[in-house]
Amino acid sequence: MTNTKKFSDVEIINEKTIYDGYFQMTEYELRHRMYDGGWSDVLSREIFQRGAVVVVIAYDVKRDKLVLIEQFRPGAYAASQSGPIYSKEDSPWLIECVAGVVEEAEDPEDVARRELMEEANCATLDIFHVKNWHVSPGAINEPMSLFCANVDSSTAEGIHGLDHEGEDIRVFTVEPQTAIEWLEIEGKITNGVTLTALQWFALNHDKLKKRWA
Repeated sequence: MTNTKKFSDVEIINEKTIYDGYFQMTEYELRHRMYDGGWSDVLSREIFQRGAVVVVIAYDVKRDKLVLIEQFRPGAYAASQSGPIYSKEDSPWLIECVAGVVEEAEDPEDVARRELMEEANCATLDIFHVKNWHVSPGAINEPMSLFCANVDSSTAEGIHGLDHEGEDIRVFTVEPQTAIEWLEIEGKITNGVTLTALQWFALNHDKLKKRWA
């Protein structure tokens, strides 16, 4: 079954920026075509404008190692303070895949290569696009683009990131089976994007080894 609705089935009544700081928030007044053929009431919705993001599964096929990072996340900290799912005992330092925001006029693949070097100190040997998805489409404009890269993980260690962005990123390597156990058994992977990326990797690990043999 394919989607039956189009952009012409949405009418923007008003659009205004209501916050413009480190992040941006936009208020939309809109209505949309309903499945019975009529139009909805005018809806007022605030949308968090995060922007397009690239995430990279960094895999060293020669060493059979995944490259992951760990860093502090203020959203995870806020969640641990307010409950009810996470508590103050849950760490806001999260294990993640390399990722970065796509700036204006940038090519997503170029962003993936750049972030692999900035965050993980890894050279990209080969890379391909996997898929796109929405992170939280009810409230956030943050389309995600997943790439998978064959990397040289011999330099993937230490602390990296950009000082002017306040980044303090620990990079490390891990055997694929261990990462999958963190995901499926131990619950160490709590970043939703990384969870999705590692699930895809688990399904395609053998194919990747054949691709880059």
